Amino acid sequence: MTIPTTASELQFDGRALINGERVWAQSGQAFDCISPVDGRLLTPVARCAEADINQAVAAARAAFEDKRWCGLAPAQRKRIMVRFADLLLAHADELALTETLDMGKPVKHARNVDVNSAANCIRWYGEAVDKVYDEIAPTASTALALIQREPVGVVGVIVPWNYPMIMASWKIAPALAAGNSVVLKPSEKSPLTALRMADLALEAGVPPGVFNVVTGLGPEAGSPLALHMDVDCIAFTGSTRVGKQIHVMAGQSNLKRAWTELGGKSPNIVFADCPDLDRAVEAAVGSIFFNQGESCNAPSRLFVQDSIKAQFLAKALALVPAYAPGNPLDQATVMGAIVDKTQMDTVLRYIERGQKDGAALLAGGEQARRETGGFYVQPTIFDGVKNHMTIAREEIFGPVLSVLSFTDTADVVRQANDSVYGLQAAVWSRDINKALGVARALRAGTVHVNQYDEDDITVPFGGFKQSGVGRDKSLHAFDKYTETKTTWIRIDSPI
Repeated sequence: MTIPTTASELQFDGRALINGERVWAQSGQAFDCISPVDGRLLTPVARCAEADINQAVAAARAAFEDKRWCGLAPAQRKRIMVRFADLLLAHADELALTETLDMGKPVKHARNVDVNSAANCIRWYGEAVDKVYDEIAPTASTALALIQREPVGVVGVIVPWNYPMIMASWKIAPALAAGNSVVLKPSEKSPLTALRMADLALEAGVPPGVFNVVTGLGPEAGSPLALHMDVDCIAFTGSTRVGKQIHVMAGQSNLKRAWTELGGKSPNIVFADCPDLDRAVEAAVGSIFFNQGESCNAPSRLFVQDSIKAQFLAKALALVPAYAPGNPLDQATVMGAIVDKTQMDTVLRYIERGQKDGAALLAGGEQARRETGGFYVQPTIFDGVKNHMTIAREEIFGPVLSVLSFTDTADVVRQANDSVYGLQAAVWSRDINKALGVARALRAGTVHVNQYDEDDITVPFGGFKQSGVGRDKSLHAFDKYTETKTTWIRIDSPI
C-alpha cells in the first residue's frame, strides 16, 4: 500500500478490532476523536462497553485454548513478532502522523522516538522469547524438578494517552512473546495508533483473536476488562488514582494479578559540584518540557543547591524560548499540544494554584496558540517552591517545573523522599561517593547519575511506593505474563 506522508492523506478507521475483524460497538455508539493540534474531528471511534469486552475476551480465550498462538514454537512466534516490528517501521510516517494528530506531540518525536521505540520493543521481545531458558532445581538425586514458564492466559491491557504506541508495546510485546492472548484498551484520548498496530499485527501473522483492541471510556470499557472473570492478568499504566481502582477490581473479581505503572513526581538534584552545569540545565529543561511535560517520569521537582541556584536559573530561563509551543506537524517544533482541553485546563489550574500558594512564576504560565483552536500551554517555571505546596506534591502532567533549593545532602534526600511517589530521580555531582550514596538513599525505581532519562529496553522501568507494582521492559517483564510451574519427578532407583 501507499503510506500517507501528509495529514490530509490519512484516513482513520475508528472501529474496534475483535477476533481479527474491525467492528463498531454493539450498542452502535461512538465518541468523537478530536485532534488537540487544531480542534478538528479526526473520526468517530467505537464506544465499546461490557458486551464488547465480553466478545473480545471470549475471542482471546478461544485463541488461547486452541493454542493457535501459544502452541507455536517460540521460534515461530519470534518470526511473526519480528515481521510485526518491521511493519511498524514500514508504516512509520503514517503512524507518526496519526500519533501527532491524535495526541499532539511533535511529529519528529512521534517518528524518531515513539515509532522506533515501539518497533524496537516488539522486536526485542520477539528475539528474546527463544532465548529464555527454563530451569532444573538442584534437588537430591532421587528427584528431577523442572521449573517452567507458562503463559498466564488472557491478558487485559489498559494504556494511557501520553505515549500510546510505546506504552502499548511495553505490555503487549512480552505478553504476546510469552504466548498469551491480549485485549488492549487504549485511552479514549488517543486510540488511533493502537488500532493500526493491531491491523499490522494481523498482517504480520498474529492469528485472529490473539490481539484484540477495544476502544471506549474508562468506566464503560476499562472497568469491565479489569473486573472480567475470564481475564487472568490486568496490566495498567496511568494515574495512581485509577491504578488503585484497578487493584480493587482485580481483587473483587477473580483475584487476577494486577500490574500497575503509575504516577511520579521525580526529584532532580543538582549539587554545587555538578560536573557539567550546562548539561544539567539542558537535561532539567529538556526533560520536563519533552512531550509537553506529559510524562510520568518527568523531573518535575528540581532541587538546586543554594550556591549555584541563581546561575542555574539564569541558564534555564535562557533556554525556555526554544520550547515555545509550535505546530506539531512542523519538523522544527519541539513542544506541541496538550492532549485535550480537559488536560490543558487542569495544567492551567495547577499553575494558578502555584501562584496562589506563593511560588514565584519565572516563565510561562498561560495558554498559547489560542487562535489555532488547539490546546497549548507555555513552558512554565516556578521558583521559591516549597515541598509542601500542591505543585510540588501532585502530578501535573504538563510543562511545569517546580524549583526548590537546598543546603546540605541530608536535607535534600529528606525532601526528595517526602512524596507518595517513587518512580525516578536524578543526582548531579562530581563526587561519585556522594552521588552513589544519595542514589542509594533515594526511594525510586530508577536513579540517574549526571544525566536524565537515558534509557534502554534491557533495563526495567517502574517505581516504588504509589508509583506502581511490577516492572515494564527487560527480561523482568516476562515475570508479569507467565506462571511458574514446577514438575516434580521422583526417581526411585538412582544409579
